[in-house]
Amino acid sequence: MKAWNFLSMIGFGFLIAMFITGCATTRLTSAWKDPSYKGQPRKILVIGVAKKPANKRLFEDEFVRQLKANGTDAVASYTIMPDENQGDNALIAVKMQEQGADAVLISRLTSKKTVDTYIPGSTTYSPASYGNWRDYYGYGLRVTSTPGYVAEDEYALMETNLYDVGNNNLIWSALSETEIQNSDQDSIKSYIGVMVKAMAGKKLLK
Repeated sequence: MKAWNFLSMIGFGFLIAMFITGCATTRLTSAWKDPSYKGQPRKILVIGVAKKPANKRLFEDEFVRQLKANGTDAVASYTIMPDENQGDNALIAVKMQEQGADAVLISRLTSKKTVDTYIPGSTTYSPASYGNWRDYYGYGLRVTSTPGYVAEDEYALMETNLYDVGNNNLIWSALSETEIQNSDQDSIKSYIGVMVKAMAGKKLLK
């Protein structure tokens, strides 16, 4: 699938409004690498598909930071293209050439899912006494019970694709899920950290 057609198809959906605090967990559910691709990108253009410019900037900046920390040069798309032109595939191609980018990474939210978990109730008993009715009656009043309940855990399902600029072919693709609790920058770092580690594991980073 060509990068430009892919970007047009997915449009500008949601991306980051559902990431979590430091206790967040991201799980890589699947990953694929083109076996015919033997090189390593020299410079990656990072595109985060997001409705809110602030979320897009936060996401792209962190991806660029972690890629550079792993030895691969990268540039955030918002730094070279205005927000109103982010869907202009022709402009993206021109800007990549100007920047010397030989790969483009596109990440987006594909969907969300909710998992229900039943948490059983509990009963706590105070020390009992059966010696007389007063003590036993008081004991009955000191029994504390909490009902069971269903906890809903929400997950963000993400897709991250890396394309070769030279031929527009897909190099690497990954699907992941991140538990949603509260929006926080630490969650973005956690998610991107998993992606960068997976790319490094496939020898795509220096």
